[in-house]
Amino acid sequence: MSVSSPSATSPTSPSASPAAGSAPTQAELLDFVRRTAADAELLAALPLDPEGRTWVRLDGPGGSEAWLIGWPPGTGTGWHDHAESVGAFLTASGELKENALAVRLPTDGWQTLELTAGVDRERRLPAGQGRAFGHHHVHEVLNDSPDRHAISVHAYYPPLPRIRRYSRSGQVLRLEQVERPEDWQ
Repeated sequence: MSVSSPSATSPTSPSASPAAGSAPTQAELLDFVRRTAADAELLAALPLDPEGRTWVRLDGPGGSEAWLIGWPPGTGTGWHDHAESVGAFLTASGELKENALAVRLPTDGWQTLELTAGVDRERRLPAGQGRAFGHHHVHEVLNDSPDRHAISVHAYYPPLPRIRRYSRSGQVLRLEQVERPEDWQ
């Protein structure tokens, strides 16, 4: 898998203006990713790899963490959450699919959960479409196109303290790994 690591000087992107000293809201994060996705020059600067996802860290609004991500055909994140962070993402080009759970899971103290029927949600997010989400949102994001790259913009606040990764078999969700920032930066 090829990864484009953040450079010493992160690319700048359209900045949002949350009130001084306040945390950006989900709406402000969604506005930021929408404006950033419209920056054709920034999108063109992202190196795209035919084999693996690539990413570049961006300066997000109000101290948030933001990323520009390239998705080759057939790639995805696997099931995960962003712990205590709220966030937003938007497809800048191509199309992504999000599978999500419409249920709040316990945050700690479990290894395996049996999900009830009816908790699955699927969203198709073509270019220009995105969404905001709250704390502990469990989802997977996929580029299921057989032949077209996708590019997306993501923002999280507070900056990601951890990402929990899950495996899923039918209605059984299993916590597999907890990643910390040093694992992906």
